[in-house]
Amino acid sequence: MNALDTKINAAFPGLVVRKDLVKAVKGNAIVPTYVLEYLLGQYCATSDEASIQSGIETVKEILRKHYVHRNEAGLVRSNVREKGRYKVIDKISVALNDKNDAYEAEFANLGIKKVVVDSGTVKSHPKLLVAGVWCIADVEYEHTEDKAVSPWILGTLKPIQLSHFDYEAYLKARQEFTTDEWIDLLIQSIGFDPEMFGKRSKLIQLMRLIPFVERNYNLIELGPKGTGKSHIYSEFSPHGILISGGEVTVPKLFVNNQSGKLGLVGYWDVVAFDEFAGRQKRVDKSLVDIMKNYMANKTFSRGVETLGAEASMVFVGNTKHNVPYMLKHTDLFEELPEKYYDSAFIDRLHAYIPGWEVDVIRGEMFSDGYGFVVDYLAEILRHLRSDDYSDRYKDLFRLSSDISTRDRDGINKTFSGLMKILFPGGGASQEETEELLRLSIEGRKRVKDQLMRIDTTYPDIDFSYFAVGDRKIAVTTLEEDEYPTYYRRRAAAQQEGQAESQEEVVSGNSVPSASKAESVLPDAREGHRVFSENQKGVSFDLLFGPYVRGARKITLTDPYIRLFYQVRNLMEFIETVVKHKAPEDEVDIHLVTARDDLKADQQKANLLSIEESCLGSGVNFSWEFDGTGTIHARHIVTDKGWKISLDRGLDIFQHYEMNDAFSLSNRLQQFRSAKGFEVTYMRLG
Repeated sequence: MNALDTKINAAFPGLVVRKDLVKAVKGNAIVPTYVLEYLLGQYCATSDEASIQSGIETVKEILRKHYVHRNEAGLVRSNVREKGRYKVIDKISVALNDKNDAYEAEFANLGIKKVVVDSGTVKSHPKLLVAGVWCIADVEYEHTEDKAVSPWILGTLKPIQLSHFDYEAYLKARQEFTTDEWIDLLIQSIGFDPEMFGKRSKLIQLMRLIPFVERNYNLIELGPKGTGKSHIYSEFSPHGILISGGEVTVPKLFVNNQSGKLGLVGYWDVVAFDEFAGRQKRVDKSLVDIMKNYMANKTFSRGVETLGAEASMVFVGNTKHNVPYMLKHTDLFEELPEKYYDSAFIDRLHAYIPGWEVDVIRGEMFSDGYGFVVDYLAEILRHLRSDDYSDRYKDLFRLSSDISTRDRDGINKTFSGLMKILFPGGGASQEETEELLRLSIEGRKRVKDQLMRIDTTYPDIDFSYFAVGDRKIAVTTLEEDEYPTYYRRRAAAQQEGQAESQEEVVSGNSVPSASKAESVLPDAREGHRVFSENQKGVSFDLLFGPYVRGARKITLTDPYIRLFYQVRNLMEFIETVVKHKAPEDEVDIHLVTARDDLKADQQKANLLSIEESCLGSGVNFSWEFDGTGTIHARHIVTDKGWKISLDRGLDIFQHYEMNDAFSLSNRLQQFRSAKGFEVTYMRLG
């Protein structure tokens, strides 16, 4: 275990589990993660390896004996009959048989129906009436000659979810972690390795949890396939349900006026719509109207009666086009079904998660570290739903008066959710509070800016806030910084078919898109540039090309050219120099770095390989280890009089698939997500 895992086990004994164990026990059991972790939490919530291995075998044995596979349902039914009573793990739903005036259960995998359930069980677990609940249940078999009576009897039933927890102990343990440690614990809890994500990417992942901790929170995430958009809503919590966007009806979601039966919003904390995107999808307009009313007012009608509910609504779907295409030709909501492509519906969304900033999930991203048993964290988040943290920035910051009430509500609910997740007991610094406030404003701004493109009657809004001393701070979205020309187009310009007349310019945080990189390289000039985390379109060509052009000698000082990916960055820098020098010229590139005490031989071998590969290329590569062992600054100096100061050196890219020869992010830097970094260009002499 690393230091964080040791700390996690000490602070939350018996409440955390090693996250790679789920794969170890799952086999071919098609069950949600929270079901498996519920069992792992009973037997493997420890750091003792022997106990873990014993617990794994116990959980496997429980699954082998009691989890019902559909193709083995006949065998399990036989076991129930022969033994008279048998324990099963299955998804159980209950319906009222009004002819017999009795509740009857149906077992999804076991394949039995009309199992009589007493009304007390239904009252204790009302979710059984809607969509079903994973349970551990004792099923009995008692044959009778009366064909009208089912031989199946439900003995005991226990939903798979935590029965109790100590919230005060949770708050006390939270104080033992720094903010970064706590974020990493939460990222590991949802199954990911925090080392594979930057700070912004981690916060975006955690934004997906806000619907579990905030009542009536309306969230949308659209982005490429395979980024794990729906995973949390199907696997993370017994209080959320994921349904296909095409399966939604008014009776299923809200109320059946004929039977009076409440729909999903009456029983679940979170209702998520999977595969929500699709322009041509058929949608019932009456459903959209009821949805809009519920999202705005938290109520819906059952005949003459008006009912309230607390379920948060989440909409996740895939986009077909990349961000610059959508910004140039349509908008970021282009994939919504036609009847949902409606300004009144969109305006009720509190935040838009930029799904295109989330990497496609790869095997290396999953964690083998310790995280909360997800059921425990799910109960903590549910407990926090009754609290309101939306005012916790108001002593430090105030929103612009230009921000409307609906925009303000969206910002406040997102901020409240993030504060509950990260700082449930308070204690956020001014900088941490500001970071969450900016992210909350950005989430709502993304909704409103696109809404203004769709409906020209919406006025421009100044999404800014004021710090102490009335210092005004404007908030922009990352895609606004990357593609300013396309982002700020309004619907009127699109309708009139106005052509783009302005080229993208390298200015501030913005960089040219990959397709224009070659044609718009800027002239070399002094200045300072700041790049945001997850920004794309960044490359060594754009950063260094104009400054190394014509140089005969270049010295790179970077103490962190040690690991393989760092040496690869060095090789790509050399490629940039080769591309920008004249064929007849030669360039001397000299590296000053620090020795890797752990893998010095491998580091030396890699640098010698680069030296050899440069032979005959017009580049003479040399290197040395700093003898003082004190270098920290990272910079590039050329004999053309330029010094480029790099706060991260060449290490500006987030993790990407380096072994996939067919990945564009592997072949072209412009397709990689950047880390947050700064560059300063200075003239010497």
